[in-house]
Amino acid sequence: MKNRAFALPLSANLRRKPSAALWRWFVLGTFAGLVSALLVFAPARWLAAWVYEGSGNRISLIGSKGTVWQGSAQLLVTGSAGSKDSALLPGLTSWRIRPSWQGLSIFINADCCALQAQKILLSPLGWSGIKLSFVDGQTTWPAALLAGFGTPWNTVKPNGQLMVLTQGLHIELAPNRESIQGKLQLDANNISSSLSTLQPIGSYRLTLQGGTKPTLQLSTLGGALQLSGEGFWVNQKLQFNGIASAVPDKLDALSNLLNIIGRRAGAQSIIKLG
Repeated sequence: MKNRAFALPLSANLRRKPSAALWRWFVLGTFAGLVSALLVFAPARWLAAWVYEGSGNRISLIGSKGTVWQGSAQLLVTGSAGSKDSALLPGLTSWRIRPSWQGLSIFINADCCALQAQKILLSPLGWSGIKLSFVDGQTTWPAALLAGFGTPWNTVKPNGQLMVLTQGLHIELAPNRESIQGKLQLDANNISSSLSTLQPIGSYRLTLQGGTKPTLQLSTLGGALQLSGEGFWVNQKLQFNGIASAVPDKLDALSNLLNIIGRRAGAQSIIKLG
């Protein structure tokens, strides 16, 4: 009789434990499913908010559709805080983001500017830094987009094409430390300005070369407005010195532009940054 009395409470207790365990697994499973669904179907407007904040309120994704992982929007660039200048990139800009063991593979395609999607690998760098690795490629952008960034572009109002070429470009960003490896080349072709009746004023090349001491080189490919200069980074700040001048018979047509580009010194303008 004692054995029988002992068996009844024990069997009842065994029946209760699986029920409690199953309930806990059900709650955890439901929570994990909700979190997974939230991550997978996170709306594109969340990405738009992150881009806006991360760019210092200078890049906006207007009318974003889709999810954080795949979507599209119109890209709008604006000037610094308080600026009323803006420029809208023609067509749609679309993106795909795919997680991997290395980080995030980001594919960006702009209807107006790229024949194929440009790939960027974003990977963590320690606890507080990131590394951006750009797959070699070429894109072409309207120079009018620069006017959206404010001074001095809102006054110059450039038109033409900006061809961007990347070769082995890697950028590391961490607190109090930045590193650039590889090369970025920007060709500004057939550039014109509202400040000059001369159309176009010229074509130019800006080359960023990474390394232990990244350098910036400006040269003229052709045209009446001659630009040259060089710069380098010191303590994460750019120091650049350049000269702008005009071919002698076009000085009058380019005088207003020379006044804006830099500090006027006779027939030249001195460009100094940093």
